[in-house]
Amino acid sequence: MLALAAALIAAGAVGNYLYWTQNGQRSPVLVMARDVPAGTVIQDADLAEASVALDPALKAIGTGQRAQVVGKRAAVELLPGSLLAPGQITSRTLVHQDEQLVGLNLKPGQMPDSPLRPEDQVQVVFTGDGGAASVGKNGKGQDSGPVTVEARIVRVGNRQDSTGQQVIDVAVKSVDGPRLAAQAAAGNVALAVKAASGAGS
Repeated sequence: MLALAAALIAAGAVGNYLYWTQNGQRSPVLVMARDVPAGTVIQDADLAEASVALDPALKAIGTGQRAQVVGKRAAVELLPGSLLAPGQITSRTLVHQDEQLVGLNLKPGQMPDSPLRPEDQVQVVFTGDGGAASVGKNGKGQDSGPVTVEARIVRVGNRQDSTGQQVIDVAVKSVDGPRLAAQAAAGNVALAVKAASGAGS
């Protein structure tokens, strides 16, 4: 009985040591409080704080850097409950110097049903009267088909449950921005996703 008691005391002491050691090595870090799509500016309400035991190989942003994180953009989609790492945020606008950002409010049928992601290469097709081919626009005259604009997806908004509509922000060449914005405001656009390099090979 004495030996058993001594073993239990020793086991309890070891358990307490491990518990306090582990808790002593916990680090206060930032975690996501809610979903933030890629390209979206991070708000203070998007962030929460947690104390976790980190693997030395894991890079996480500490709570002391909260002020530096707010106002930056999500480089990837940030999911609720996930740790925030330095490579997941950026100070870039995600739009190049010779580009403009245009928002497309698309309904089902104006875009593929497959998930869209930032950096996808797409074509925006003009579907209204202004989308008819014009001489020289596509280099083939009147028979060249509808006018299209090459674009790159920057941000994918949440799909509305009631209407299925979804806002897709695309970066286009500055020369194409104003005309695309006008067509998008009228709802005369559709989105076609280009095949990835090497697809089907």
